[in-house]
Amino acid sequence: MAEVSMGSSSGSMDLSPEEERVFIRDIAIAAEANSKEGDTFYLITQRWWQEWIEYVNQDQPCNTNDGSSLSEHCDSAGSSTLKKPSMIDNSDLIYESALEDPSNACEIIDTLQEGRDYVLLPQEVWNQLRSWYGGGPTLARRVISSGLSQTELAVEVYPLRLQLLLMPKSDHSAIRISKKETIRELHRRACEIFDLNSEHVHIWDYYGHQKYSLMNDLDRTLDDANLQMDQDILVEMLDINGTTSSAHIQSVQENGLVDEDSTSILIDPSKSSLSVAGGFSSNRNTFRSGSVEVSQSFDSTYSSTGVTTRGSTAGLTGLLNLGNTCFMNSAIQCLVHTPEFASYFQEDYHQEINWQNPLGMVGELALAFGDLLRKLWAPGRTPIAPRPFKAKLARFAPQFSGYNQHDSQELLAFLLDGLHEDLNRVKHKPYINSRDADGRPDEEVADEFWANHIARNDSIIVDVCQGQYKSTLVCPICNKVSVTFDPFMYLSLPLQFNTTRAITVTVFSCDKTALPSTITINVSKQGRCRDLMQALTSACFLKPSEELKLAEIRNNLIHRLFEDPLIPLSTIKDDDHLAAYKLSKSSENTALLRLVLRRRDHWGT
Repeated sequence: MAEVSMGSSSGSMDLSPEEERVFIRDIAIAAEANSKEGDTFYLITQRWWQEWIEYVNQDQPCNTNDGSSLSEHCDSAGSSTLKKPSMIDNSDLIYESALEDPSNACEIIDTLQEGRDYVLLPQEVWNQLRSWYGGGPTLARRVISSGLSQTELAVEVYPLRLQLLLMPKSDHSAIRISKKETIRELHRRACEIFDLNSEHVHIWDYYGHQKYSLMNDLDRTLDDANLQMDQDILVEMLDINGTTSSAHIQSVQENGLVDEDSTSILIDPSKSSLSVAGGFSSNRNTFRSGSVEVSQSFDSTYSSTGVTTRGSTAGLTGLLNLGNTCFMNSAIQCLVHTPEFASYFQEDYHQEINWQNPLGMVGELALAFGDLLRKLWAPGRTPIAPRPFKAKLARFAPQFSGYNQHDSQELLAFLLDGLHEDLNRVKHKPYINSRDADGRPDEEVADEFWANHIARNDSIIVDVCQGQYKSTLVCPICNKVSVTFDPFMYLSLPLQFNTTRAITVTVFSCDKTALPSTITINVSKQGRCRDLMQALTSACFLKPSEELKLAEIRNNLIHRLFEDPLIPLSTIKDDDHLAAYKLSKSSENTALLRLVLRRRDHWGT
């Protein structure tokens, strides 16, 4: 769901900054308290929102708890009055093509992050701000239910983008559709796009460039069908007899071979001798695809020597990104290529699944991870999209649903904890009362604590990833010493926090005495425009009669001038192009004009 439009300001407003702040705060609280599935939220650029927050809070008393954005207004004698923000400009959230072609309106930039690039506003708040300031484009998104119980609300910032492939006409089209829409709606839209009779069309989940499954349960949601971002959907035209009208559709299997059989013949991955979706098959039957013979078994694929099949090295298969899921893929690849895990999950680990553990996921997470590991260690190097695993992960950990970036260590911690509980060999955990060290040797106490831990927690995860560290406490009154050994699985290492950032500026001399030069300035991340200007002034060796004008350049044009010295540097993104113009100081009555220079090339006579 997306809408793009531009608006103009309704004119001057009589409200003070404080009145604006209170007005928006009140309607925001009311709107968010009554949020429900199906409501509409709007994206607004973080850059403009931050300017507005600074503007409406400028009259607030200084409070050290308010953060630098407020306290810095009181840092010097006679603080400057912030200017009212100009009209809303969301153009930095969408691709340039969306501004030129309204049909591409929903195509916001794929790598946006909430809180860094945009803020989500309830409809009432957006409508009010837009009536005051005007601007746009309007970027509307719908609230959907998510999570295991489908009771958590989330704004679907990135609806599914699906690639529709029409056969046999070899046409294609990309669409955006909510993952909460049904297969019926997808079928209807596909027929509408290609101008087809809906009674003579089948749509297929074309996962892996093969007919993965016929999407004939029309009331099933796309989320339940495990469709992922940028997935291919095959739109197949049928003749009047209800059979496929296409002679051949090439199908690329996971082993990299090409199946040129008729499209009415469906290769079921679970029945192939190379199938890894449900565990390896011991079937040694041979499948033929053209003149290529495919015959592998579990024994030949994973021999005692290990990792080579038909002259190629196993374990070199990559994972496709499902949106921005590199955080998940990197964690998975680390675990998959841990030798102990690779060996464990390629054997019969099912017998160790703890089906009754109330702290586990009924074995589902372990099965999903085991199946994915076997796929990655199967012969071939065709990348795999971890769709089933991600769907299972999102079911048990809704925070990882969607396609945005997350913290890789947070994902790794959840995965290891979940695998441990699913594979815990202890079915009934005993109660254990730990003894004090009482001066005993550390080795003896450590062994005792570890035995107590293993009595309640015993899995392949504990075997590989857990250890224990010694903790010593001394009572300052009686000097009693208490020694314990605590289990750990993660060790946090302190990283130096970088409080500065580098900003690159191209400096132009308007008197043509010097060529344009590029200068990189290190400034505080919490700094303001005046800090950047001061650093630039020193770096450019300005004369007393000169001054700098700082601007953001977009599409070879001046997009905005940084005339307010209190603009936070956080509104300048790392990929923004900045230019500083070295000018002669002018009087207060001098107007500043922006001139666009173009070169006209003459061709022919």
